[in-house]
Amino acid sequence: MTKILGIIGGGQLGMMLTEAAKKMPEYISDVIVLDPTPECPAVRVGAKQIVADFKDKNAIVELSLQSDIITYEIESGDSKVLESLHGEVSINPSPTTLRTIQDKYLQKQFLSQNNIPVAEFEAVESQEDLEKKISQFQYPVLLKARRDAYDGRGNFRIEDQSQIEIGYKRFLGRQTMIEKFVDFKMEVSVIAARNIHGEIATYPLVENIHKDNILEFTIVPARVSDKIASEADNIAKKTMQVLHGAGVFGIEMFVTKDDKVLVNEIAPRVHNSGHHTLQSTETSQFEQHLRAILGLPLGNTRLKHNTVMCNILGPRDFVGRYRPITLEQKDGVYLKMYHKDESKPQRKLGHFNIVDEKDTKNIELLIKRAQEIRSMIKFMPQN
Repeated sequence: MTKILGIIGGGQLGMMLTEAAKKMPEYISDVIVLDPTPECPAVRVGAKQIVADFKDKNAIVELSLQSDIITYEIESGDSKVLESLHGEVSINPSPTTLRTIQDKYLQKQFLSQNNIPVAEFEAVESQEDLEKKISQFQYPVLLKARRDAYDGRGNFRIEDQSQIEIGYKRFLGRQTMIEKFVDFKMEVSVIAARNIHGEIATYPLVENIHKDNILEFTIVPARVSDKIASEADNIAKKTMQVLHGAGVFGIEMFVTKDDKVLVNEIAPRVHNSGHHTLQSTETSQFEQHLRAILGLPLGNTRLKHNTVMCNILGPRDFVGRYRPITLEQKDGVYLKMYHKDESKPQRKLGHFNIVDEKDTKNIELLIKRAQEIRSMIKFMPQN
């Protein structure tokens, strides 16, 4: 019997989940997304839409009435409402897990209690409390908003005492935490999946390069030793064992200067650093997520080809509608645009994968090609 899939969020991740669902008609008959933006990207590829805020209780209830199974592509849904609906409709990943992950302090607390390595952290109750706890950690530290922050937008690095008041006032009225600054040599991540029967599968470790706190390149496989890759994979599997519910999770990590692996943050959804799987593996992260929440056997995650993914971001000096971006898709170049008509500075508008289909094993050449192609992409106003 086929199911109707409900997704909280209809952005690019919801779009690619919808595309994967359309390729599984024997399991999924329809897709409905809840998103505040009319004609959001998921609708452009065939999803139906409830236009409402992600946290709109009535809209979430309506989505549950129209769906057989609910998932999410963004962490902004109201986890309490979802928990109240959990017995009436299948929801994965678990709303309890969503609630834990939505609060970065609770997330770190959960990981630490389960002996998963993280940087030192503390909750902050007041400016005086912040000053006291910074003295324990020493400078620099990261002051973080506990909720509703992504792409580094909820982080403030405190270098010395003069920045304490500035940082505290920046998040005034919001719950915060501090974290010991990790002097890492590399940011990496593992895309991991767990189905409703407890089967776990992980994709190869990837290396992530950020610019201005936004992912610029993902390189797979990560340029690390086998020992580090194995340790990261083991940490990801242990994390999946202690989390509740099914689905794909993006597990972001740091590799420290002394080659330790620490979990930075977890996303309970398909992840930007997993876009390479559309071409690099037999089973994309989007199909894998659907297989996981439907209770199907998880797909093959073996790396077929080395790949570099590059995000296409809106330029800083342009806002407005733009002419379609095109690339010659040959020699391992695969373009994916997200059907967002308007460009805004740093807005994720698409990505492309550079795939080593000739198996040269030359990662540096792939990175160079990605940089060259990105430099050729120009945003021109639409007449």
